[in-house]
Amino acid sequence: MSTKKRILFIANEMSPYLELTEFAEIVNKLAVMSNDNNMEVRCIMPKFGVINERRHRLHEVVRLSGINVSIDDDDYPLVIKVASLPNARLQVYFLDNEDLFKRKTIFTDEKDKWYDDNGLRTVLFCKGALETVKKFGWPPDIIHCSGWMTGLIPLFIKTAYKKEPVFNHSKVVFTIGLNSFKEKLGSDFSQLASINDFVTKKELEVLKDNNNLAMYRAGATYADAISFGAEKIDKALLDEFSKVKGKKVLKYNDEGDLTDYLQLYTDLAK
Repeated sequence: MSTKKRILFIANEMSPYLELTEFAEIVNKLAVMSNDNNMEVRCIMPKFGVINERRHRLHEVVRLSGINVSIDDDDYPLVIKVASLPNARLQVYFLDNEDLFKRKTIFTDEKDKWYDDNGLRTVLFCKGALETVKKFGWPPDIIHCSGWMTGLIPLFIKTAYKKEPVFNHSKVVFTIGLNSFKEKLGSDFSQLASINDFVTKKELEVLKDNNNLAMYRAGATYADAISFGAEKIDKALLDEFSKVKGKKVLKYNDEGDLTDYLQLYTDLAK
C-alpha cells in the first residue's frame, strides 16, 4: 500500500492551460515540486472554452462520466476530461459543462460584460470538484485551493461535506490573491451556495457581500492554513488574515521560493 501523502490542487487557473494571474504559474510549480518530493498529486480546474483541447491533449475520462451536480433543485451534468501536465507525471482533471463552461470567454462576454450566472458557475465548479474527488475514491491529505472561484471549497468541506469519508482527514490550504472583479455574484448566490440547504444561513454569512472579497474571506475563514499569493493584497484581507490564531499563515514571497509551501504541506499532513 502506498504511503505517499496525497495532495489535490483545485484552481481556476493553472499554467500552461490558463493564465489569468501570476499564480497560475505558481500552481504549476507547486504541483511539480510536490510530485518531485514523493507526494501523490492531482489537480482539478474548470474546462473553460478558451482552453485548447487539441493542443493540451485533453480527453474524456469515461469512468468518471455520469456525475450530475444538484444545485437549487436543478441538475447539471459534468463531463470530466484529463491531461498529463507537460514534463511531469501527474494528471490535471478538467470539469466541463455544455451550458456553463464552453463559452469562448471566461467571466465576461465579448463586450466585457460580467456574466449574470458567474455565481452559479462558481457553485457548480466547487461542488463538482468535490463530487469528482468522491468519484475518484482518492482521499486527499492536503487540498490546496487557489483563485477566488475556489473560495467555497473550504466552506463546503467543513460543512456540507464534513461527514464524507473521503475528506475525513483532509487539511485545506487557501491562497488569497488579487481582487480581479468589482461585480456582484448575484442576489441568489447565498441560496445557490447553500447547495440545497446543506449549508446553513449562519455558515453562509461570510458571503453576504457577494463579491470578490467575500469569496477570499470565505476560503480563508474555513481553511486550515492561509497563504498570500500576490504582493498587493486587499488591505482589509491582509489585516484580517495576516495573523489568525490556530492557523499557519504564509506571507507572499517575492523571491519565488516555494519551499515554505512544501513544509506547510508536510506539517499539515502529519
